[in-house]
Amino acid sequence: MISPQVGLSKGASRWIAPGLCIFLAAITWLVFGQTLRHDFVNHDDPTYVYKNAEVTKGLTIHGIILAFTHFHAGNWHPLTSISHMLDCQFYGLNAGGHHFTNVVLHTAAAILLFLVLRQMTGALWPSAFVAALFAIHPLRVESVAWVSERKDVLSGVFFMLTLGAYLRYVRKPSSLPRELLVALLFALGLMSKPMLVTMPFVLLLLDYWPLHRFAQLSSTKDGARPDHWWGRLSVSGRLVLEKIPLLMLSAVSCVLTLLAQKQSAKGILYYISSGRWTRESPLAWRVSNAFVAYMGYIWQMIYPLHLAPDPRDATRLSLVEITFAVALIVFITAVALILRKTRPYVITGWLWYLGMVVPVMGVFDVGWQARSDRYTYLPQIGLYLLITWSIAEISTSWRYRREILGVGAGVIIAALTWFARVQTSYWQDSESLWTHTLAVNSDSDVAHNGLGIVLWEKGQREEAISHFEKAVNIRPWFVNAQNNLAHALSLQGRWEEAIAHLQMSLQSQPDNTETRKILGAVLFQAGRVNEAIAQWEQTLRIQPADWEARNSLAWVFATYPNTSIRDRRRAVDLAQEALRLSGGNNPLIFRTLAAAYAESGRYAEAIDAAQRGLELAAAQGNSALAESLRSDLAVYQTNSPLRGPSQSL
Repeated sequence: MISPQVGLSKGASRWIAPGLCIFLAAITWLVFGQTLRHDFVNHDDPTYVYKNAEVTKGLTIHGIILAFTHFHAGNWHPLTSISHMLDCQFYGLNAGGHHFTNVVLHTAAAILLFLVLRQMTGALWPSAFVAALFAIHPLRVESVAWVSERKDVLSGVFFMLTLGAYLRYVRKPSSLPRELLVALLFALGLMSKPMLVTMPFVLLLLDYWPLHRFAQLSSTKDGARPDHWWGRLSVSGRLVLEKIPLLMLSAVSCVLTLLAQKQSAKGILYYISSGRWTRESPLAWRVSNAFVAYMGYIWQMIYPLHLAPDPRDATRLSLVEITFAVALIVFITAVALILRKTRPYVITGWLWYLGMVVPVMGVFDVGWQARSDRYTYLPQIGLYLLITWSIAEISTSWRYRREILGVGAGVIIAALTWFARVQTSYWQDSESLWTHTLAVNSDSDVAHNGLGIVLWEKGQREEAISHFEKAVNIRPWFVNAQNNLAHALSLQGRWEEAIAHLQMSLQSQPDNTETRKILGAVLFQAGRVNEAIAQWEQTLRIQPADWEARNSLAWVFATYPNTSIRDRRRAVDLAQEALRLSGGNNPLIFRTLAAAYAESGRYAEAIDAAQRGLELAAAQGNSALAESLRSDLAVYQTNSPLRGPSQSL
């Protein structure tokens, strides 16, 4: 927060800048180094990493192709997916290694922010303070301590690199290689997280301050001939026009994001058609929530306590809250416009914040998130700029200015470091995270579901079911919670209740193949075999590469006692394809393939497949499956097919 005019010599500055980089790295690791001892959490981490078969294989040509040609967890961010594959290549499923990568990337982003701001503004200490706030503010915890938010820290690095490349381009705008480098780094950022779509707008703000390109291009010395079309354009027109390639990249990213969210969109269409959408999330509420969220993030920046990963209690907004938020945003915007010539950093910082939050402001519900700490990762840099440069300007006439600002900055950084360390500690494992979340917000459906999973795995079945029920009562269209509750109920033999919950899930997301597979298994266990087959068949129509549905169908066609159900030819074809799609190392599929061969009278092949499955099951420590395969082998050795045993469908 100390002004750049502090009388530092060039020699001192040369040594101070590297020292500040080391300081930024040190405080970042002081806060987030503890995550190297943390586990994964059961919120998105299974989907992104440890239960994603393609990711856990490590870096493969097939995986890279899939990353670019398929959507991952409802998003298209191929570089993020590849980064998770690289982690599995180097660290396997050691969670500490994955956390290490997150911390390294965030550290790099903070240091790059400092270096870029210093080059843009020439202000050493304000740039360092902004970078320090970015590095260790408690609102960063969700982005850094959560492995699944790799997309935040990875896109953050490319965001900073793009800023640096743009600064080089500004110094020589006629350089095509420099222009292409800006576009390339921006594209890489978009392939890490599409939230960077507003970056062309940020660059335009930086043109105003601190790059002062509006003033420079207004000069007749810019080299543009008045009789040429470029010379006849306004300054704003020229600056916008040069960003057309970047805007085109943003447009492509927006289209891909919408396509990636097509499954969620179908769920939304259901709510529109059923009337539930207008009752539960009307446009007026979503717009109102956006204004309240803007102010909420500012309040959390000032008072970063009681943070949690799912603050979904914004559904009941009072008229006072909405009115106050709208009035304050209008007032600050008006002040920024008034001060745009004398205090240009105010308008740049404020519009940076407002503009970068737009993709996640809540008007368009993606993942039903009203607000999240991680959404502030890059947007709040604008507020840090506004506040830091304003204080530096206001304090120019203070006596003992350097001492006051130095002590103040030190106290703020120390306090934020402490709060961020405490907040980071809540992410050590799923139980700690969700217990803390419910202490902050007892109505968090995500936390109830997550804690329910933890309790179920610990054998506390009734407590787990209680949390699943609370989750679906809070948000009936929460598919994961409905599925978890249905699975728990089915294991207690409460088939009809389980089926009802799964059918509700399919009403909201008819193309959700995971739900259909679970419903098929429950219907099968309930004795409704034809209905189960129909669900698995529909799963394959939606997702032909789903090996689990193929395995379930193959098992039923090979082993079901009723001859009208069995189909030996389809059983073999489905099992062979399931084995290929799964990567060929799943002992459960070898068991299915063996049963299919036996049903076809190919007993030698059945024995071989069962033996391979037994070896894999033993190597993986799956003693229950190994015992089942030994029992199967005894049947095949008598040249008999398998009939009626259950399998984990």
